[in-house]
Amino acid sequence: MPIAKKPKPISPASNAETGPVPVDWSQAVLTAGGGVQQTLDQLRRTRGKNRLPTKQQVAIRLDPDVLAAFREGGRGWQTRINAALREWLQQSDAAGLHATRKKPG
Repeated sequence: MPIAKKPKPISPASNAETGPVPVDWSQAVLTAGGGVQQTLDQLRRTRGKNRLPTKQQVAIRLDPDVLAAFREGGRGWQTRINAALREWLQQSDAAGLHATRKKPG
């Protein structure tokens, strides 16, 4: 089953019913020397370096129907897969269905 792409969100400067929303420039700040880009660069937030990684990135192959079922729930589908795997581990551990592997070394 093909997965439909999400529609593009309406930009904050427009409204689907009323059209473009006028921008209030009364609070705009002008800088000497055309430093608008520099000001924007200073205001732009970037994600910092992940100091304490709590998860590992992996590649996993899933059946298309399984992946579609998780993605149908929207954002957070990877977190839901993680929760489902964690639940399986807890249940199988309680039932003694899997053994913990020892790391070599």
